[in-house]
Amino acid sequence: MISFFNRSKEEPQKVQREEREDKEIVFSKTVKAGKRVYYLDVKKDRRSDLFLSITESKRKSVSEDGQFIFEKHKIFLYKEDFDKFEEAMTEVLSYMRSAMPAVETPEEEAPVAEAEAPAEPTEEA
Repeated sequence: MISFFNRSKEEPQKVQREEREDKEIVFSKTVKAGKRVYYLDVKKDRRSDLFLSITESKRKSVSEDGQFIFEKHKIFLYKEDFDKFEEAMTEVLSYMRSAMPAVETPEEEAPVAEAEAPAEPTEEA
């Protein structure tokens, strides 16, 4: 009997968690960075308010059955915090850009002459 009541208390919590995580995604961007992938998802809550869900997914290892194991971290940013977050992020990135030496992109490091570049298929159908 006791375990029955304990399970009944856990089930609604699990359902509530799943409902919170399954909000409607109205816009999304993905940033791939090595073993990490960042998902920037604009979601809509029950009241149709928009919020930002930032997810970092990092490939950690391979399980015994050959499947990748991922570690995920999420941040939720709500509209009342947008301005403060944007201001802080801009300030932090500005500081970092001025404090770090310029980073060259792969295209800048070794430009490829057009004759050497492999032909890319075109979608002119």
